[in-house]
Amino acid sequence: MTQSLSFLDRPEGRLAYTDSGSGPLVVAVPGMGDLRSTYDDVAPALVAAGYRVVVTDLRGHGDSSTTFTTHGDDATGADLLALVQHLGAGPAVLLGSSMGGSAAAWAAAERPDLVRGLVLLDPLLRDPASPAQQRFLRIVYRMLLARPWGAAFWAAYYSSICKGRRSPRHAEHVAAVRASLRDRDRLRSFRDLALALDHGVVERRLDAVQAPALVVVGSLDPDYRDPAAELAWMRDAIGARGLLVDGVGHYPHHQAPDVVLPAVLDFLAGLPAAHGEDQGEEDARA
Repeated sequence: MTQSLSFLDRPEGRLAYTDSGSGPLVVAVPGMGDLRSTYDDVAPALVAAGYRVVVTDLRGHGDSSTTFTTHGDDATGADLLALVQHLGAGPAVLLGSSMGGSAAAWAAAERPDLVRGLVLLDPLLRDPASPAQQRFLRIVYRMLLARPWGAAFWAAYYSSICKGRRSPRHAEHVAAVRASLRDRDRLRSFRDLALALDHGVVERRLDAVQAPALVVVGSLDPDYRDPAAELAWMRDAIGARGLLVDGVGHYPHHQAPDVVLPAVLDFLAGLPAAHGEDQGEEDARA
């Protein structure tokens, strides 16, 4: 699959993204501490099915700049909206993993006109911890996401939440994540994001989410106290379709693409046509 690496200028730095295929726009974003390659089992299939797939790195991650000083679900959501506007091909389906899914939901609430649909992969639409637990976690993150052990810690943690079935390229992907975070500035950016995260900014906006949504959750995801119950809550909160993927953890698209992809393609096929798509199809037939 041919990909071109491009950059979007934002007030504090540049966001890296790849752009492949043609057709209705799907913009994908990874979760914190992850890379664009988390979608390497998903993006080619979406392109083959007739979609234009744009995959972006988070602020301070991958090929994006490490000069950003603001991070979080709302900052990432604003980046997604800016990217859709920059591409001039919206409204888009936003596809997000973990906090990327949280950011996508925020973006859908902020600008319904730019978001045609949502595919949320193990998102966090509310904080799973109490305020006291969150304060404790920030202390832990400050210590563990520091040099010289931060990259190794996150790589080990990343593997630990891939419970159950694993991708054949799991080791390769985790090694790439670890190698990226060996860079001092990327590790600092990641730590800043971890310390800034507050999913309350998303939960407060859920009533404003109008876009059709598909929420996919791994049955073994340790980020949820009860994955099935959390999926039910998210489904009700935004009127979404839900899929519980048995035997996988926090990254179902990476761990079980053969299960996730058919559900995603079915969801995308059922979305109302974006403005101009019907006319484009008529012109093509003329």
